[in-house]
Amino acid sequence: MKRIVQFAIILSICIAGNALHNFLNVPIPGSVLGMLLLLCLLLTGILKLSMIEDVSNFLLKHLSFFFIPAAVGLITCFSILEGKWAALLFISVVSTIIIVVVTGITVQVLMNRRRSIE
Repeated sequence: MKRIVQFAIILSICIAGNALHNFLNVPIPGSVLGMLLLLCLLLTGILKLSMIEDVSNFLLKHLSFFFIPAAVGLITCFSILEGKWAALLFISVVSTIIIVVVTGITVQVLMNRRRSIE
């Protein structure tokens, strides 16, 4: 029962993000707004990590399964992507480097803040 409640919390935040996207009509996807909403709830303490931790760990553990539909979608659109592989590879490499750098900087900043608080 505990995991069902945790999943319901995460799902309701996702739905709230999509509703926020439709209501505000902003160019940010509803899923991103949902993640930002989840971040705000966690940072303000309204939502405790323990309230969603089990289901979050399960979803992270099985994250690779969520990429299967996207991969199948790419396979079905192979004719559209034909001849554009070099550009796609370049974009993938550059965006991966940017993500790694930004994530590293973010983690360092957050760890320094946590150390200064303690």
